[in-house]
Amino acid sequence: MTDKEIIDKLTSLKGIGKAKAEALVEEGFNTVQKIQQASIEELTAVNGISEQIATSIKTQLASEPKEKTAEEKQEKTKKGQSTAAKKETTKKPSAPKMKSKEEPTDRKKEPVEPVEPVEDETASVYEVKKKATLSDELKQQLQIREQIKQRTPTFLREEWFRYKRIPKNWRRPDGLHSKMRINLKYRQNRVRVGFRGPKTVRGLHPSGFEEIMVYNVKDLESIDPGRQAARIGSSVGTKKRMAIEEKAKELEIRLLNKRRE
Repeated sequence: MTDKEIIDKLTSLKGIGKAKAEALVEEGFNTVQKIQQASIEELTAVNGISEQIATSIKTQLASEPKEKTAEEKQEKTKKGQSTAAKKETTKKPSAPKMKSKEEPTDRKKEPVEPVEPVEDETASVYEVKKKATLSDELKQQLQIREQIKQRTPTFLREEWFRYKRIPKNWRRPDGLHSKMRINLKYRQNRVRVGFRGPKTVRGLHPSGFEEIMVYNVKDLESIDPGRQAARIGSSVGTKKRMAIEEKAKELEIRLLNKRRE
């Protein structure tokens, strides 16, 4: 390794500049192996190298592989040449390959019994969700509402990005100097009537059902299974919820927030 290479190597270490690297090379530490073998006292004798820098160099170069000397390289090449010569002398001529005898084809193949797949009883069976009985006009209106919803932007509060205390939820802009209130260009979108869906399907579930809140089993009796679906209230307990689910299954009423088993 040349002096330039060892200087580049030392400058790549943390806390070592070009001046300190040149000072180490001038003092005789022109290889990584010499620096690894040197003690901290020997390194601190170099001008500009403190005890802290010396320990840092030692720790950073500890993981580096030791360089091999020229004598070790020559011995390795000699060993490689001698082993190659031995292989050439001891190499024997390869014997001709013998053809394997053909196996008789008269053997009868034993029939393989088909393995029947074992059904997992614990696997949950997918239940098809009940559809609402809708007219063609209502189905078309639901599609229009979905298209309007896809192009409707997210309405954010005025100057929500400027102050941390202002939340993002929508509030109507007001104030004499509000640029958003007077509809100046490049301001964010405001809530307008044009973003609203068709009136006939307003308030319906995406499936087309009309949502009815249910708090007990008796509330299910007034529900029309064809056009209405039940949603269990959040205050209902587990025991009453299970009774509502069983009754809804019996009456073929769709539950919008059914428990996952």
